[in-house]
Amino acid sequence: MTTSSATPSPADGSLPARPPGDTVHEWAVDPLPALNFDPLLHRLLREEPVARIRLRYGEGEAWLVTRYEDVKTVASEPSLSRALTVDRPVTSMTPHVVAPAGGIGRTDPPDHTRLRRLVAQTFGRKRVAALRPRAQELAERMTGRMAELGPPADLTECLTGPLPAQLIGDLLGVPAHDIDRLQSWRGVILSSNHSQEESDAVKREIADYFRELARHRADHPGEDLFSALVAARGEGELSSPELISLAVMLVLNGMDAVRNQVSNMVYALLTHPDQLARLRAEPELLPQAVEELLRFIPHRNGVGLPRIATEDLHVAGATIRRGEVVYVSYLAANRDSSVFKDPDRLDIARDEAPNLSFGHGAHYCVGALLTRMEAEVMLSTLLGRFPRLRLAVDEKDMRWRCGSINRGPEALPVTW
Repeated sequence: MTTSSATPSPADGSLPARPPGDTVHEWAVDPLPALNFDPLLHRLLREEPVARIRLRYGEGEAWLVTRYEDVKTVASEPSLSRALTVDRPVTSMTPHVVAPAGGIGRTDPPDHTRLRRLVAQTFGRKRVAALRPRAQELAERMTGRMAELGPPADLTECLTGPLPAQLIGDLLGVPAHDIDRLQSWRGVILSSNHSQEESDAVKREIADYFRELARHRADHPGEDLFSALVAARGEGELSSPELISLAVMLVLNGMDAVRNQVSNMVYALLTHPDQLARLRAEPELLPQAVEELLRFIPHRNGVGLPRIATEDLHVAGATIRRGEVVYVSYLAANRDSSVFKDPDRLDIARDEAPNLSFGHGAHYCVGALLTRMEAEVMLSTLLGRFPRLRLAVDEKDMRWRCGSINRGPEALPVTW
């Protein structure tokens, strides 16, 4: 049992916290324009850091933890289980469960440890550094094509979408002509507007695709990660459903999350001209700027995967009982004023606590280093090639994705 006593001091600007679980908040998770922060998260972080919520789908209620230290405590608590959420209709923001049962996101140790080990080396520092020249090559080619065609251009079509898609395709050994198929499946699986039946049908299609690719790779292995996973299956290190689940997870995160994160980063810089000017003047700030953009940008709608308590635990004055559902908000934790000074302000020179955009604990995102590298490559190449880059439309005319888990622009029109 873990006890967290993290409470704000009056100096941090927070309001006195309400009694934990005093009210159940109905949270519709409505679409938000641009990079606006969810008002309920904003309020709970300051007034009720351990709260009860009910989302649009599923059954029952759940705890929501929002403050930085409390989120870290919950995310690293071994008595909270992801595996127990399988086949349980937990209150949720989508009518279907995105993460597959038995996948790396919904397992506990030792299964989770085994699966993570199989992919961790691919996303380690050495492998990511080795991938950087390929990412740079793609960025140079794609921005070169933009320059050749002339302005305006949609960055989501010219760079932030195709580069991560191609890179994750390279990693998995997916033929280039199949990338568009994966993109179409991604759009349905990560949607909160599609029905359970529609999502299940697409999941079957993508599973069949990787099942067939696995048969091919078993006879014709390559140097890609998927071939390595197929070999590991042959040696009994993982099952066929686990193999498919890992491949789907890598595709979804590698294509969708990076596309939206980097698109949002470009938008944030273009709408904060003082920060953009500083980055141009001090390009050595780029890694620090990427970290601050990760902290500042609310990259998803609602919350991620839930956990189930296997024993009673206490968090910031709340008692979470065995069997109850718990969510954490990494977005809210990144705006905690007891950790980040003036947290609602973008400051690319900020040097405070690490952001929690990739999670914390055992389920920390395995692709974090790859995402950072892709962001650095795309931003540096884009700003280097187009010194007068700016939005091609008024901010109010931007179109933003609705009915999707990950937030980002439908299109990002730019000119130079």
